[in-house]
Amino acid sequence: MEKQQENPTPAIQPSETGAVTHQPDKPKMYVRFDRWQRVSHLVMLVSFTILGLTGLPQKYIDSPVSLFILRVLGGIEGARVVHHVAAFVLMVVSIYHVIDLLYRIIVLRTPWSMMPWISDLQHVIHDVGYYLGFRKHKAFYGRYSYAEKAEYLALVWGTVLMGLTGFMMWNPIATARIVPGQAIPAAKAAHGAEAVLAVLAILIWHVYHVHIKLFNKSMFTGKLSEEEMKHEHPAELEAIHLGKAWQPPAPDIIRKRQRVFFPIAAVTLIVGVLSVAGFISIEKTAITTIPQGETVAVFAPLTPTPRPTLVPTPTPALGAGVSPNSWAGYFEGLFRNRCGTCHVRTALGGLSLATYQDAIRGGNGGSGIILGNPDASLLVQVQAKGNHPGQLTLDEINALIEWIKAGAPEQ
Repeated sequence: MEKQQENPTPAIQPSETGAVTHQPDKPKMYVRFDRWQRVSHLVMLVSFTILGLTGLPQKYIDSPVSLFILRVLGGIEGARVVHHVAAFVLMVVSIYHVIDLLYRIIVLRTPWSMMPWISDLQHVIHDVGYYLGFRKHKAFYGRYSYAEKAEYLALVWGTVLMGLTGFMMWNPIATARIVPGQAIPAAKAAHGAEAVLAVLAILIWHVYHVHIKLFNKSMFTGKLSEEEMKHEHPAELEAIHLGKAWQPPAPDIIRKRQRVFFPIAAVTLIVGVLSVAGFISIEKTAITTIPQGETVAVFAPLTPTPRPTLVPTPTPALGAGVSPNSWAGYFEGLFRNRCGTCHVRTALGGLSLATYQDAIRGGNGGSGIILGNPDASLLVQVQAKGNHPGQLTLDEINALIEWIKAGAPEQ
């Protein structure tokens, strides 16, 4: 039987291998991932899932599923807060992964078996021949197959790209000081496209091949049985049986190498922490960068606020019998333009302005429109406070008040 050997050239191997646990009457188990590798994988899994669930609804805002998720999270601002927290967690676990790799390379001197080598190209050719019926068996993989290496490097590339474009969108003003402003919408496009690619790759490739097709539980249990090793990593299993597998160095050698590693790890950690801190705090808005103005007492006489009557100009587009100062003639279009994202395409806070009846009904805070009583109407109360995301102008608020005073006619 033809057999291709794994290239002995070193590559990144982020775990101790070759350890065997065996109890009588139980299958022999081989340690594949240690506890901290499994914990960091779980943290990355959770953060990646949250990033996908909060990021894709912002890209596909008109989807019913997106609107449902945004409603659960309290609107798009709530989704962005959760998205930023998950991004922060992903940055932290990435820094840990870099330090962990440095420890395994510098101290443990594990082989660099995660890096692609010429043997991986040979394995690809071998497997193509197998799938075409020219080979009797698949290639003999070592610690990692070419597919696992490609997936790992895609994760590294995706994390770097998402971090860079995420920084540009999170800090647009700081970004515009370094690169042309056109780079920000370009970053948004790249960020969204990479997000779709990453989610599809995880669902279609990783979840299916690892957890459904093969049901590989090693990232959760840390071990593989001998039968699983024969099927998935036969070259590594053979090296273990022949005593050629990597073995951890002696304790005194580890202590000697740690004296070199710890300063490098400390510098890496400091750079990582400063980078994350800058990522989330470097942005300076126009309000915080202008000189502070003079503070004086505000003169606010207690006089009634004038409410001039504002009658919208009739337009030829109005149908017969439709008043320009009515829901159909003016306010339906006004609310669609100003409030569409939160209260027409969705009903944030229970308030929908999609129809006249919805506007009358109101939301969780009370009735939207109380005929003849603008001061008690929820729409007027919210707009009167100012700084609303869909803030109306003063003239539009006065028009709204006069319309409600007149009984809020529908047509």
